[in-house]
Order: sequence, then structure tokens, then C-alpha cells
Amino acid sequence: MELCHGQRASSVLGSGVRSTSKHAPVNPAFVPGARCLTNPASQAAFSQAQAPQARAAARRSAKNVAKPLTAASWVPSAVQPAAEAQAVPEQAQAKPQPVVADLETILQERDACGVGFIANLKSIQSHTIVEQALRALGCMEHRGACSADDDSGDGAGLMTQIPWKLLKKEMPSINEATTGVGMLFLPNDDALEAQARSIVEEVVGAEGLSLLGWRQVPVAPEVVGRFAKATQPRIWQVLISGKPGQTGDELERQLFIVRKLIERSKTAAMGAAAEDFYVCTLSNRTITYKGMLRSVVVGAFYKDLVNTDYETAFAIYHRRFSTNTTPKWPLAQPMRILGHNGEINTLQGNLNWIASRQNELEHPVWAGREGQLLPLCNAAESDSANLDHVAELLVRTGFEPQESLMLLVPEAFRNHPDLCKEYPEVVDFYEFYEGLQEGWDGPALLVFSDGKRVGARLDRNGLRPARFWRTADDTIYVASEVGVLGDVISNAQNVVAKGRLGPGQTVVADLESGEFAETAAISKAVATKQPYQEWVARSVRRLEDLSPLAYPAEAKMDNATLLRLQAANGMGAEDAQMVVEGMAQAGVEPTYCMGDDIPLAVLSDKPHMLYNYFKQRFAQVTNPPIDPLREGLVMSLEMRLGGRGNLLNPGADTYRQVLLNSPILLESQLEAIAKDSTLGSKTFDTSFKAGSSGSLAAALTKLCSDVEAAVKAGCQCVLLSDRASETSLQPEKVPIPSLLATGAVHHHLIRTGLRSDTSIVVETAQAFSTHHAAMLIGYGAHALCPYLAYETARQWRLSTRTQSLVKSGKVPDISVGDAQKNLKKSLEKGILKILSKMGISLLGCYHGAQIFEAYGLSKEVIDTCFAGSVSRIGGMDLADLQREAESFWAKGFPEKAMSKLEDYGFIQSRAKGEYHANNQTMSKLLHKAIGLGSGSKTDASAYEAYMAHFESAPPHVLRDCLALESRRAPISVDEVEPAADIMKRFCTGGMSLGAISREVGELHHPLKLLLVTHWRHGAPRLHACCSAQAMFDALDSVGCMYAAATPADA
Repeated sequence: MELCHGQRASSVLGSGVRSTSKHAPVNPAFVPGARCLTNPASQAAFSQAQAPQARAAARRSAKNVAKPLTAASWVPSAVQPAAEAQAVPEQAQAKPQPVVADLETILQERDACGVGFIANLKSIQSHTIVEQALRALGCMEHRGACSADDDSGDGAGLMTQIPWKLLKKEMPSINEATTGVGMLFLPNDDALEAQARSIVEEVVGAEGLSLLGWRQVPVAPEVVGRFAKATQPRIWQVLISGKPGQTGDELERQLFIVRKLIERSKTAAMGAAAEDFYVCTLSNRTITYKGMLRSVVVGAFYKDLVNTDYETAFAIYHRRFSTNTTPKWPLAQPMRILGHNGEINTLQGNLNWIASRQNELEHPVWAGREGQLLPLCNAAESDSANLDHVAELLVRTGFEPQESLMLLVPEAFRNHPDLCKEYPEVVDFYEFYEGLQEGWDGPALLVFSDGKRVGARLDRNGLRPARFWRTADDTIYVASEVGVLGDVISNAQNVVAKGRLGPGQTVVADLESGEFAETAAISKAVATKQPYQEWVARSVRRLEDLSPLAYPAEAKMDNATLLRLQAANGMGAEDAQMVVEGMAQAGVEPTYCMGDDIPLAVLSDKPHMLYNYFKQRFAQVTNPPIDPLREGLVMSLEMRLGGRGNLLNPGADTYRQVLLNSPILLESQLEAIAKDSTLGSKTFDTSFKAGSSGSLAAALTKLCSDVEAAVKAGCQCVLLSDRASETSLQPEKVPIPSLLATGAVHHHLIRTGLRSDTSIVVETAQAFSTHHAAMLIGYGAHALCPYLAYETARQWRLSTRTQSLVKSGKVPDISVGDAQKNLKKSLEKGILKILSKMGISLLGCYHGAQIFEAYGLSKEVIDTCFAGSVSRIGGMDLADLQREAESFWAKGFPEKAMSKLEDYGFIQSRAKGEYHANNQTMSKLLHKAIGLGSGSKTDASAYEAYMAHFESAPPHVLRDCLALESRRAPISVDEVEPAADIMKRFCTGGMSLGAISREVGELHHPLKLLLVTHWRHGAPRLHACCSAQAMFDALDSVGCMYAAATPADA
């Protein structure tokens, strides 16, 4: 491989210094034959991605592999409470520094699965429930996935009550009330296993607990797939006796602390090997049996599960489909509280907010030991695992599991007719917690248990299926689909009630009271636990009450000043006329042709605003987008200003916030916020000195330091302003790019643990499109006031040209206020569109989620202002961005008075504008070369001219910077198959094989079309039924609208 078009390649892939000359020297960053990863973060990510395979290879060659077990074996332990508490390693005691979540790490772990539970309301334990759960899990095979060996599952498992009857057969002296059981994955190495067990024993002893013994879990490794076996851990159970008198919830909290201390100690002591040491569960009530298995072999692998002494009153089952990731044993589900089918689209924002406020989480039940529970989340784990971490903390603190899920995954409570009619009390509950905890948004079916209650909850959109039914023996079943037990017909007479979960709905089986509750009853019970209506009245004020909507009817500056400000802040003629004026006129975001054929900002020879160096990420195949028009009920642009307070110990005085219906503020609203004494708002000037080397970096450092001091002093609303007027427009005072300032302040506050104590509002001239607004919010701004865009809309309507167009009927007759209202409305609708494409419903969830990729920014810029964002190449550093900002600002001080804005040609191709790959010259040459037109013939010389034009064109995408290099001799054209023969085999349906299996296209009988498997469900063989009876048998056995034959059925 080698670089071509080197004139600007250095800015993308090399030194990070952008070339100002079209013929700058080349600094090649691609090494022939090597993968290009100039960004150290990308190199690290690549190394981490290869690490599991490298470790697996090492294990395969190791002599000390785990021996197959045929029976359980106990290893008694002599570890007793220390007379004097042993010192837990210092690294396990100190509070961790908040760490920003890395999107590239997050993207490695996503889930989409099949889940369900079975629970006996009378709390009668039996082995039948285990058998039924295993059968139901087997019928979920089509909802999971397998590795390339077609045998290593992405993950499958069960959560049940602890099988005390089975354990007591081997250790009769166990006291169920005071003993906790841990299920552990230990490294498949003698020395590392010994170290892991030593860590457990040290932590248990230091906590004053007794370690009763170790039990090696009997497994059948021969049923494990080849890939899963390479990373298979050694599986042990550990029994721990609590302190005298510790039972119930107190014992659960103690065991939770022990597990968190083990996790911190293993990281400090074992380094990279700690990844292979995982505590699945450590509890007095629940235990999880899981692994990188296919559904149908879970029972065969874990011999305990087929032992008739294994009895439980409930079981949660889960089959994992790991999206775009390498499956791992620890990430199989269920987790400690949850089993999750879906994707959390806002994960990076959720993790950043957790990191920023975890040091402030306090509750008396933890007796000052909250610091030992941190870090709470881990970006290297899946979205399901991190949601489970937060839910577990809430449950252990004293929240009921259904209450925890309601505040973490809230339903659509605004303007909900059924909710307002049946259980209106819950509105205040949701509104109160909206100020404390951002939602974990995305399609989700969540099954959960704390050992006392078992339940299920659906996301606000209802984008995952969930059925439930109750039988005459008071057994509750919840599943992703009906028929999972193969008894739809035979057991029909025993079903006394059934239904399905709707959007935002919950069901709970209480094993202590024997009651089964649905959404209305659950919501009423949770919402009446505290006086939430009173708390909301004291805690929340609405912006409309502080400042009614007011649209100025007159311009605030003269036309000459406006032109200078527009030019100085990067607004071109297209931006003003096609974007801002278009939105002001029609009230909708302007639309153009699909696609963008101009060079990436870092490859362009034109200056670009910082926003153009980012691309928005959108939803994947398993994650459907939302229609913001038809599904407006579930979507919201509400935001809050003010500190958040302590989530673990809420009360009437937890916070004081201002509720915004929209993040797009009017100038009058911004003024009211700036003067609000309760928020203690403070305005910070965002500018730097022109022409001074390093002044941008210095200004960012000072800005962050000043904001930090203000927040520590009680400022709950930080206003970042680049406002300039005719009198303050100075050539040496350049505004910091608003996105850069916002990101820098946002991440600095996260690193200092202050982010949740304040809010950020941006007053900027540099935001005038929906992409600009979305980026500011995505990188931390709670709200923004695009004052220059408002002024542009006002002057457009007041201009004589517009008045003439109104008189001629070519433009609708709207007032100056309506023009500003339309602009605001357009930005809001555009933000909703962006949210919907990512499958996100709430702006509060999108806030700070950083769902972008950067193209052409250096590691310095990313780490300072956009930490955690994906940036796979190098590029512009702060010095480069300073020069680009100065070049824009200089346009506001021309030698001659300005009469119009520069047309950069970013949207429409212009003679002196930005290069477009699809330009007029290229089209004419191509048409002539292929003979397009009446009576035309193909012209070889024209094709050569077309190729010469193509090869001399400047690079506009990254692949233009690459050239293929091959050491192989070219083959003769005569050896190439003729195009005519290739076309005979070509079919458009072939393009869909990635989503629809080949078997679908080969089945022609209508009945057969119903009986196909998911393309990646992982069954070794596929069956197609040839008769109606066979079809009904298959549907009955698998229990879904299409039949998937599992190995058990084969």
C-alpha cells in the first residue's frame, strides 16, 4: 500500500499539521503491508481486539488445562474472620478518578437477545421450573447467535434461587440464612487461578467474614464449541458466611461490597489477566449459570441443572445475540439483576454521567463505604452489563427492582391518555427522577429479579416482544414469544390469564406475598411511596414561568455588521440563504439530494467549521429507527438546568432545576436564565487572542479552570458566550469554536467530578443548522441560543427583497416573529429526526451521548475536548484549529465593505467553490465515453479522458489517499470471465443474503416460507417442512411466528 494525492495526506494521517499548500511534502503514515493506525487509541483498540485470540492460542498450548469433572468436588477452606482486619490493597480502597467512556470500546459490546422467566407465586421450589426454563431457553436458539464454528454460542444461561437442597447434600452444615454463594469464572491457568482464589480469601478475611469452602462446579466441556472452549474458564463456587446477625438485605449488601472489593483488587494485582477472573454472582438469594454456550447445551454443560435436587421457585433464562462483537464468557446473561434483550443507544452518555457523579452517591446504609463500590460501570463491558451495574446498586441501596427499572428506563408519561386515566400519580414520580437520572434509552425487554421479586419491563417504544401468562397452579410465565414450552394446545385449559407487555409496561411476581401485579398497580404502589408531587413542586420551575416566549419584531444590528459577523463565524451564502432563510420561511429543515460528494473537511482546501469534522452515527439493523411524526408521544426535547443531586437518597431538597421544553432558547429566555439567582448562572467569554502561538490552547485551559472554580462556588448554570456586537467586534479577539469550548468544559468537569453539579448553556453565532445543534447537545450542552441565526431570520424578513417576494406571492406573508418561530421549530424538528435515526426517544438521553465519529482531528484535540469519541486517523491539532478559526474571523474585517457572503459551494457546485466528485465535467466525459445520448457511440478516447480527469481529481474521501500495491504479476485479460457470463448469475436478491438466508430464496411452497431460520441463529441443520401438519408441529415446538429447528429437534 502507498499514499497517493499526497498534497494533503499529512494532515490526515501523518504529523497532524494541515497543509496550506496544494503541493506540501508528503509525510507517509501508511507502512507497506501494515494496517494504518496512526492514532495510538486505535492501535490500543486493535491490540485489545486481538488479545482474546492471543490468550486463547496460548491456552491451547498450555499443559495445565482444566480437567473435565464428572462430579462436584468440595475444597474446604480454613479462612476465618481475621482477628484484626487485614488490609485490602490500597488500590482497592481509593476513590477512582472519573474515566470518560470510549465509544470505540463501547461499540465492541452490544446485545440483542431472547429472554423470559418462570416463577411460582406460592414460592414452591421444584426441579420442574429448571426443566421448563431449560426447554424454553432451547426454543430461544433462533434469537441468539453462534461463532463461525457454528457451535460456540454468543451466550446463554439461567438465573435461579440458590439450590440449597443440592448444596446441602454435599455440605449439610450450611446455614441458608447467613451464607452467600458465589459463582466464579477463574483463569484457566494454575498460577493465575491460585492468585484469584487468594484475592477472594484475602478480601473475605479482611471483611471479617468466614470462607466456608470452595466447590468445583461439575461441567461437561465436550459439549462446548471449539471457539468457546479456547477461552473457557475454570468454574468454581465459593461459600461465605456473613458476620453474626447479618441476614437478608444486610447480608446482600455485605456480599455486594465483597464482590466490588474483589473486582478492584484483581485489577490492581493481576493486570490484564484480571479479565479472565469474573464473579458471575455473589448472593444469599440468587445464582447464575451461564457461558458461551448454545441454548440447548446449557443443561448438558452444567450438570447441576439436570440434578433433580436443583430446586428453585423461579428461573430467568437468556439467549444472547452479541451485535458486532467477539462474545465472552462473562458477558453471557443473565447478569446479577437483569437479563436484557435489546440495545442501549445512549450508552456512552450514560457512562459519562455515571462517571461524573459516582463520587457523590451516598446513602446511610453504606456507612461511608460508597467509595469502595466504585468504579460503578466499565465501558469495556456490554450495555446490558452496565445497566445491570446501576440497577444492582439501586436495589442494594434499598430500591425495589421494579422501582429501579422505572427510573432508569422510564415510560412515555407526557400526554399519555391511558396513564393519565389509570395511574396519574406516576407522572410526578417520573418527573422527579428525570432531574436525577437520565434514561437508558433504546429498544429493551428487561427481565429482573432480586431474589424476592421477579419481573419484566419493556422500553417506552415497545420495540421488543414480550408475552406473559398465568396458569391454574399460580405459575407465571414471561417470554419473548409464546409456545416456548411446546404446550400451547395441551396446556391451554390451565391458562387463567394472559397478555402482553406494551410500551413502558411492567409485570412483577412477588414471591414473598404471592401477588402478581401489572403496570397500573405497580406504578401506583411505587409512585405513592413518597410525596413526589410535593417534591416536584418544590424542586422544578418551568422556563415559561420565568420568561414567556418573546420574538423581537426589529433587527438588533445593521446589515453591514450582520454580514461581517456571518462571514467571521463561518456562515456562507448557502448557509444563510438555503439553510437559515429556508427554515425561517418554511418551518422545516431544508432537504437536498441524497449523499455528500465534497471532500472530507480535513481533505478540503477550503476552511471548514469544526462541526464538519464529525459524522453522526445511526442505528444498526437490529435497532429500528423511530418515526418522530407518528410516534411523537414517546419523543421529548425536554431538558433540565441545574445540579442533579444524590440519586441514592432523594428528597424534597435534592435539587433545584429549571425545566426547558426545548433546548433551542430565545434570546429573552437566555437573558432570564443568566439572571436567575437560584441557578447562580455565570457567563464566560469564549475567545482567544489572535496571532499568538498557543493562545487557543491557553484560552481553553483558562476557561476550564474558571468554570471549575465557579462550579465549586455554587454555579449551577454555566453560560458559554461568543456574543459580539458592532462595538465589541475586534480583529484580535477571536471566538473559540463553540463546539470546542463546550466539549472542553464538559469533559473537564467530568474529570474533576463536578459535571453533575451544573449545566451548560451556549450562546453562539456558530450554530445555524440541525447538525450544529445536535453536536453541541451531544457533547454536553443542555441548551443553546443561536443568536446570529435569529438575527439572520429577522433581517431576511425585513429586507426589501423579501417584502417584494411577499407582494408577488412567491413567499408566504409571515411576520418577523413567525420567521424566528419557524427557525426554532425547524431546529427542533431536525433534532428529533436525528434522535429518531439513532432509535433514541429522549433528548435527555441523547445529551452527552457523543454518538459521532471524528475524521481528521488529532489525539490532542480528542482527548482534550471530545474524550471517548472514535477517531481512527490523525489530523488537525489545536494549533491547526487556531489557524482555521483565525482565518474565518479575518473574513469579518475586509479591506472593502462587504456586500454579500462568500459562496463556498459546499451544497451546490460552483466554478470557484468546493470540489464536487459528481461535477459537470465528469458527467459530460462519462456520458460521452459510454455513448449516452441519441445516436451516440462509445468512444475509447473519451473514456481515457474520463479516467485522466478522475485520476487528477483531488482526494475527497480517505480511500482516495490509498493506492493498491501488489507484487504479483498481472493475469491476462483472456483469463477473466466475460461480463456476459457473470451477468447470467447476477441477481438483485443476492444483495440481501446478509439479512435473509439463502434458504428463503430456495423455498417456494407458501408453507415452507414460514419455516426458515434466522440467518445467524446457529443451528447445525435447517429443516423445511413439506406439509401443513409438519408446519404446525414445528410452530408448536419452537413457539414463534416462524419455526427454527434447534439441534434438539434435529
